[in-house]
Amino acid sequence: MPESLSHLGGKTSYPITYSPHLLEAFDNPHPGQDIFTCLESQEFTSLCPITAQPDFARVRIAYIAHLKMVESKSLKLYLFSFRNEGVFGEDCVGKILNDLVALLEPRYLEVQAHFSARGGITITPFANYATPDYMDFKQQRLLQCL
Repeated sequence: MPESLSHLGGKTSYPITYSPHLLEAFDNPHPGQDIFTCLESQEFTSLCPITAQPDFARVRIAYIAHLKMVESKSLKLYLFSFRNEGVFGEDCVGKILNDLVALLEPRYLEVQAHFSARGGITITPFANYATPDYMDFKQQRLLQCL
């Protein structure tokens, strides 16, 4: 196990405040390949910034790595750190995208959250990022979400 991965192999303490520093990465063993990796959490929660009521979502993250890949337990802890964060769903998706792009510098990355209905309305924000070589792919993925 690489020494830079501090969350694996020990007792887990769960964060209670938004903490992007929890994210950890490891070297991509196949940087010359376009491996499309999908990670999904069915247990995402945050708080409505107006009412402080909990919002529940299924979050899907997909990316094409360049030199770094996200370590999944660190991602789980990072997503748990939103639990007490008063933030709208669209902002959650934007923060997740920005934090992962800063950590990984991927070729392509997308984040989509399916928030459970509140007041009879579901919210499904989507955001994506691409390097210049992957802009056509980014546009195709965005159009698929419409």
